[in-house]
Amino acid sequence: MVNIYKAKPKASLLGKALTFSIDKADYEVHGISRQADKIAFVSAALPGEQVQAKITEDKAGFIKATTIKVLKASPLRVTPPCQFAKLCGGCQLQHLAPQAQRELKQQGIDELIRHQTGLQLLPWHPMLSAEDSGYRRRARIGIWYDKKLRRFSIGFRQQADKQIVAVTHCMVLSAALTPVFDVLNKVLPQLNDANAVTHAEVLQTDETAFVILRHVKALTVAEQQLFVAAWPEAVWLGEAEPGQFSYWQQPRIAQYQLPVQQLTLQFSPDDFIQVNAELNQQMVTQALSWMNVTPADSVLDLYSGIGNFTLALAQRAKKVHALEGVAKMVQQLATNAKLNGLSNIDVSQADLHLPWPKGGWNLPQYSKVLLDPARAGAMGAVEQIVKLKPAQILYVSCNAATFARDAKVLLQQGYKLEKIGGVDMFPHTSHLELMALFSKQ
Repeated sequence: MVNIYKAKPKASLLGKALTFSIDKADYEVHGISRQADKIAFVSAALPGEQVQAKITEDKAGFIKATTIKVLKASPLRVTPPCQFAKLCGGCQLQHLAPQAQRELKQQGIDELIRHQTGLQLLPWHPMLSAEDSGYRRRARIGIWYDKKLRRFSIGFRQQADKQIVAVTHCMVLSAALTPVFDVLNKVLPQLNDANAVTHAEVLQTDETAFVILRHVKALTVAEQQLFVAAWPEAVWLGEAEPGQFSYWQQPRIAQYQLPVQQLTLQFSPDDFIQVNAELNQQMVTQALSWMNVTPADSVLDLYSGIGNFTLALAQRAKKVHALEGVAKMVQQLATNAKLNGLSNIDVSQADLHLPWPKGGWNLPQYSKVLLDPARAGAMGAVEQIVKLKPAQILYVSCNAATFARDAKVLLQQGYKLEKIGGVDMFPHTSHLELMALFSKQ
């Protein structure tokens, strides 16, 4: 009989509290350290610090941990301005001043992109930024009822946890939306079934607050009117199934403005819009400036949504063709074009990650291309963009890792990175939007 030796599996570190010396930060401003033969990513830890952190993930090549105690603090560390910051997972960087947040985010992203692309130096332009409080015009609020304590928790998920952290206010939520916490705390205990409502989504449209309540059990008309009476200035909607909305009072059109371009964009409550109105305006204005669109240009706008960039491009270009994967948003873009008196916009529905269908729009006829994909980036699409041979490509990204991957493809196809800049769309978080201009002679 042959005995085959099997090495004993190493004991998991999950849940253990260990001490880490932080060497540097990654592109999401997680502290980087080492534990035995593994790289460690430690949230809420800064370069030069020594911290005690709890292991939240233990994989073959890396571990993740969350700081529970700072043993040696960085000079950059500050007291979080929000009383809920230590538990609430909404903001990850309140232990840094806003300017330091922006600098560390850009430093980490710079290193990531250079490593992925082989570029020695990136042509950074000044970062777009604005107020770091009261900026969110959209947020999802969790609702949990504890049967034992007979108490609601209304707030946001805890960092690296599903637990809801109860909050009474949120410093990054716009002033028009702040009454929502008091209203929910007042009305939810009056419902016949405490588990009927699972979460609320609030959004600000111009000066009007919309509140969408996701409910898994039907609410009576009387229960619906309890919410309306508690905050009659808001527009209340129920959502029994994703995307199926019922107004609990007179319906109103949801819309926002791009005042610099004098544009109005209407949208459905479940359509994507940027949560930071001021930074969105700056971003659209900078895109127009960098691309220098003229009446001689035909522009292709990919992942166009409801027309956030499309309409502004059409004000300057000869022609704009917009591509979007969601049929409802394609229709909304067409409505917005008509609303703003723009007749030089064509819009088509297409899954941009799959092979593009043959059609009149899929031809090398565009001088300039703009793309603004979701976090997954534009894999599959960038390879097809280069076949159209545009002279310029403006890439707007909300994920530095997928941007670096896609930028490498463009560089390999002979495009040059002319400009890159950060857009601090989400202050106090680890996210940084990017705008990059590629050109080819």
